[in-house]
Amino acid sequence: VQLQASGGGLVQPGGSLRLSCAARGFNLDYYTIGWFRQAPGKEREGVSRIYFTTGSTYYADSVKGRFTISRDKNTVYLQMNSLKPEDTAVYYCAAVRGVITTREDEYDYWGQGTQVTVSS
Repeated sequence: VQLQASGGGLVQPGGSLRLSCAARGFNLDYYTIGWFRQAPGKEREGVSRIYFTTGSTYYADSVKGRFTISRDKNTVYLQMNSLKPEDTAVYYCAAVRGVITTREDEYDYWGQGTQVTVSS
């Protein structure tokens, strides 16, 4: 069971990035996939989540209207538009089966982080 996050990089304010979270070794049906981020000196926070089977989504207020989470085959995407410097963080994807939750401590599987830096 493995989650592989990718797609981070350096982008100017107002720019866009698309993060991917690919599942290896298990099928994402009945899993909730969450995206979390941790900025330097701050606690990790939930950004968005999707229940893979139904497509039900959640967004933190700080990203609502700018980020879009979606799924296709066995991958979850986080499209990030209108990026701001405060979006700079390491982004992690995580998975939990059978629970629709935004609570970080309820996720069982975590991918390695991908760095997103928003700077001019």
